[in-house]
Amino acid sequence: MDARTAAASQVCSVARTAALLTDPWTVLIVRDLGRGVARFDELARGLGVARTVLSRRLSELVGDGVVERVDYREPGARTRAEYRLTRRGRDLGVVLAALMDFGDRHLAGDDGPPVVRVHTGCGAPVRLVSVCAAGHRLGRADDVHLEPGPGAPVTEQEPR
Repeated sequence: MDARTAAASQVCSVARTAALLTDPWTVLIVRDLGRGVARFDELARGLGVARTVLSRRLSELVGDGVVERVDYREPGARTRAEYRLTRRGRDLGVVLAALMDFGDRHLAGDDGPPVVRVHTGCGAPVRLVSVCAAGHRLGRADDVHLEPGPGAPVTEQEPR
């Protein structure tokens, strides 16, 4: 069993998301699609990835329901494909924002982060925050624990 299959089969949302994103190329493809880069040649050129790798990763993302392929045709040219994030793919934006925040804090280097997310309305930097379902904003000092959810496996020690 390969690592992706093993991770995807775990009863764990983190493992299943990691399996979906599989490798750095996949994460970067989703990033660029989220930025509006949609055409195969633009993706290949911008990422510097081998065309075979890009094609394979895009096919996997289409199969996983993260990306949709939409054909287009320029006048006098053959039909080509554009790729767009589905709702599922757009929902990965918060995952990428969390990766970016981590990288900005821990991996950016002395010059600081190469890109800063800014709120268009006021110009302030954007941060990710945790908020509970009751609307309480959580800080580092707040205690959060994990409980079995509705998708947790039932064991003899843990009756439902």
